[in-house]
Amino acid sequence: MRQDDEERARALAGQMTLEEKIGMIHGAELFKTAGVKRLGIPPLAMSDGPMGVRREFEPDAWRATGRNDDFVTYLPCNSAVAATWNRDLAERTGEALGEEARGRGKDVILGPGVNIKRSPLCGRNFEYFSEDPYLTSELACRYIKGIQKWDVAACVKHFAANNQETDRLWVEAEVPDEALEEIYFPAFKAAVQQGGAYAVMGAYNLLKGVHCCQNSWLLDDILRKEWGFDGVVISDWGGVHDTDKAALCGLDIEMSVTGNFDEYYLASPLKQKVEQGAISEAEIDRKVFRILMLMMKLHMLGGERKSGSFNTTGHRETALETARESVVLLKNEGERLPLRTDGLKRLLVVGENADCMHADGGGSAELRALYELTPLMALKMLLGGNVQADYAPGYCRDPEGGQTEENWQAASLENGGGHTQKRREEGEDALSRTRERLCREAAALASGYDDVIFIGGLNHKQDSEGNDREDMRLPYGQDRLIGMLLDANPNTVIAFVGGSPVEMGAWINRARAVVWSWYAGMEGARALAETLLGLVNPSGKLPETFYKKHTDCSAHALGEFGKKTKIRYSEGLFVGYRYNDTFGIKPQFCFGHGLSYTEFAYGPASVTEDEEGVALICRITNTGKREGKEVAQVYGAWENPPKGRPARELKGFEKVELKPGETKTVRIALSGIQKGMRLQAGSSLADIRCETEVL
Repeated sequence: MRQDDEERARALAGQMTLEEKIGMIHGAELFKTAGVKRLGIPPLAMSDGPMGVRREFEPDAWRATGRNDDFVTYLPCNSAVAATWNRDLAERTGEALGEEARGRGKDVILGPGVNIKRSPLCGRNFEYFSEDPYLTSELACRYIKGIQKWDVAACVKHFAANNQETDRLWVEAEVPDEALEEIYFPAFKAAVQQGGAYAVMGAYNLLKGVHCCQNSWLLDDILRKEWGFDGVVISDWGGVHDTDKAALCGLDIEMSVTGNFDEYYLASPLKQKVEQGAISEAEIDRKVFRILMLMMKLHMLGGERKSGSFNTTGHRETALETARESVVLLKNEGERLPLRTDGLKRLLVVGENADCMHADGGGSAELRALYELTPLMALKMLLGGNVQADYAPGYCRDPEGGQTEENWQAASLENGGGHTQKRREEGEDALSRTRERLCREAAALASGYDDVIFIGGLNHKQDSEGNDREDMRLPYGQDRLIGMLLDANPNTVIAFVGGSPVEMGAWINRARAVVWSWYAGMEGARALAETLLGLVNPSGKLPETFYKKHTDCSAHALGEFGKKTKIRYSEGLFVGYRYNDTFGIKPQFCFGHGLSYTEFAYGPASVTEDEEGVALICRITNTGKREGKEVAQVYGAWENPPKGRPARELKGFEKVELKPGETKTVRIALSGIQKGMRLQAGSSLADIRCETEVL
């Protein structure tokens, strides 16, 4: 069948004029290429989609169409998906996204993002899965397969080493080859070889001195020749800077943010060079051929194509189930949680994030959610009318700037494409006085309630495309507010919503219960409320290290971050927990951490090898009184690590559901284990329960 498709693709390309071919390899609208109507070739329609299909824009300007037919299911962000450590939920989330994209008439969904979380300050971390390449690969591959079940191409992004937003268009990532191979490339390699991704998006930054979207070493030598990728490579919007380099490398489609489509590098400038004989038309033919082959995979050129659908009940159920398993219980001294609701009459909820929605923000991740529950609403819905749930904001965000949704992306290529957001220091101005008043009002109220829940954290002013954070401190004076709430009521439960870790040192030793929730979709607030009230037993685990402060992260302690022009990845392989674990730098909460309302015991572990590969076998028992889910994690550990290598690395994981008293024998498939390692199995990197030797 492939041979027939190839012959048909070549025949179609052979009938095209040069101008028609050129139209297929660059944007003819902000999210579409040109088709060839006389040959029955449609345009290729794309959409942003980290958390759902984006709203519709006018063809040549960043103005929303103004219709009300583009509301969609708001799905949990990739960080939330990663926190589930659940491959099946990753695939189901991908399926929901793929079906919604097809239902909206899209051919390519621009995701998932699989860049490694090198620093907690990167503004787009919420779009990415993890700091660990293995965890990222395992979940992203299933996510991709889910998307592509619906005749929609997943476009894996941003290839490669796109780890900061500051000066993102012009910064060069100077990465050691070993780190590229073991940290920054594996998720992309797995995405195309195991996940079968149909498309890849190039990154904005430079690698080895060349912009990634026109980098022949990256796109041809690595992606196409070494990894065997035969799909379509699409530039990030505005990521191309040179006609010759883009034409002569493995890039297939140039997209950008401006409406002068004929002036794109792969438009009229390329046509002119071909007509002058400076560039061979065969270079364009190769790109057109790959685009046509993609269209055949998606059944765009005949055959029966899936129609998709959006805003279905099933998609909302998937969003809720994923959100439920993404909530991470960080601390729970004295079984402060779940809240005892028997006899509860009055509850105080404090914090702006309790009453805040997040779908319409974050840069290109923004969307129009059919609905989005807030934590305050979800708590009131679940508690009902017999409980008086009062609210105090406690803090307020900075006033919005002058930019609107309609124009931010049109200006997104200015000033290097991104910056580091400077923290607003509190003073004697009107906003500071307002925050102080809100803080004192909330603290005064807290002393009069048995149960107080603070819901704070971040929003898409901090977690956003084009923006990196200056540090990990909570914005808007939240540390002071939390301290005053704990002074007034030591039983105050601390809950957060956010896409990246925050400093907790000012109050963490006093807080009895701390819960972390992500931008977890339209039902994320319900999942958080259910967890706080004990209707759901938390099973989320951190897919990244929660540092005490950002300088405990290797990107800052050993390497560079947030600079312009060039960033040196001097930490090499020591990214995330690999650094902290090897050098004994204790984080606030380690990689893989997450508590439950029940307890799990691990039996002896053994290693087996069969036709399915090498695996660790371990018995796990629920020794508590509640049904729960446990993520058994396996780390390959060196007693004496070879020079330059981390002490431990994640090699396998499996999530298991157990009733009280139930025992299951869990088989955990292993990847990349080496002679001389010991295998350690446990509930987190810092909570190892048993170990065994490699065969």
